[in-house]
Amino acid sequence: MDLTVTAILLGIVEGLTEFIPVSSTGHLILASEIFGYDADQWKVFNVVIQLGAILAVVVQYWRTFWAVGMGLLRWEAMSIAFVRNILIAFLPSAVLGLAFKPYIDIMLGSPIIVGWALVVGGIAILLIERVAKPGPLTGVAELPASQCLGVGILQCLAMIPGVSRSGATIMGALAMGIERRTAAEFSFFLAVPTMLGATTLELFDNREALASGLGPVGWNEIGIGFAVSFVVALAVIRAFVAFVSRSGFAPFAWYRIAAGALAILLLSRP
Repeated sequence: MDLTVTAILLGIVEGLTEFIPVSSTGHLILASEIFGYDADQWKVFNVVIQLGAILAVVVQYWRTFWAVGMGLLRWEAMSIAFVRNILIAFLPSAVLGLAFKPYIDIMLGSPIIVGWALVVGGIAILLIERVAKPGPLTGVAELPASQCLGVGILQCLAMIPGVSRSGATIMGALAMGIERRTAAEFSFFLAVPTMLGATTLELFDNREALASGLGPVGWNEIGIGFAVSFVVALAVIRAFVAFVSRSGFAPFAWYRIAAGALAILLLSRP
């Protein structure tokens, strides 16, 4: 397949799946099987285009980030609490991600793990939707530190490809009594340091490939994938919060179960 076409398709996959509970990493791994491209050659590409999705969060919530930044300069309690809560939630994945990175890299090479994780995660979403009792609408800064730490610990489950970072954090937040909209927005804000950290680590580990020109997949493809993932992710973020506030997460759960079961069936065929 033409490199530009592949870059566009992968950018669409990343933008569509990064902030909804279906696992963008899992879908990129499955895409390598479907599109038949060499996943190793596109490894740096897949990491860097996540920055496009991060930029979409910053653009969508720029007023929040601006207010927090100005509040920090004035040492306002709400801004300090906002940053504190995000950092508390970020800490577990930062520590465990560094400690278990070699094992995570091994799992990233296994599409069958993605299939099973999609199915199990879909069932978990249905169960949480049934039993969770979300509390009142509140702001991220008003969440207690214990809930933020709990969300951060659950985010570590997303180190298993197919689990979904947004799924683990949003559904974990719901299970702890956090209201749907707050849970989704907390997941978006937490994505910024988490994905920046993961991207920085991957770029450092692949610094030799970057210095030598990346091989067949170059900066032109990365730029296209970055731009596509940004535009698509921006549209998804705007629609996602409104959708889950109205319809919940069950549709994503059923999609996960169907996609995971299909992946397992196809990957298990001789």
